[in-house]
Amino acid sequence: MSKIKWKNAEGKTWRMKLEKDHPSHGKTVPIPLPMQKRLGIGTMLIPEPRNVDALMRKVRKGKLATSSMIRARLAKDAGATASCALTTGIFINIAANMAEEDRAAGKKRITPYWRMIKDDGKLNDKFPGGVKAQTARLREEGFTIQAGKGKQPPKVKDFELHLVKL
Repeated sequence: MSKIKWKNAEGKTWRMKLEKDHPSHGKTVPIPLPMQKRLGIGTMLIPEPRNVDALMRKVRKGKLATSSMIRARLAKDAGATASCALTTGIFINIAANMAEEDRAAGKKRITPYWRMIKDDGKLNDKFPGGVKAQTARLREEGFTIQAGKGKQPPKVKDFELHLVKL
């Protein structure tokens, strides 16, 4: 599995990406036909990166969240049927990189992106430092991490017991 190294254009920060306004962010659109088989008929929110970050910040020590949980809450708050998985995933990664940027700048309270796991409890190899860094942070908070099978990433043991209510 190849690792994706997220980079910014020169002079751009992750915070700038997170806070940048875009005309499609925050809009609710009809669910496109190709996505209706999976999502059904209704409306889909194109979230705002700041809202994704705000929900991630609500995940306190000892708790975990998944991107599906973030999407469901965003959709509910917007009165939409669903929230776009692609943009939400991108914004989660932007928030993670912004958190590391903030940490490097000496900030103590950063977005706890390491508490975001995949729907099946697996860790995210696209986060800064990959699964090794996420494993270390989660273990520091008392979570048990199970080794992945084959090329699969590690998984939080009994993750379902620790999911936050958003």
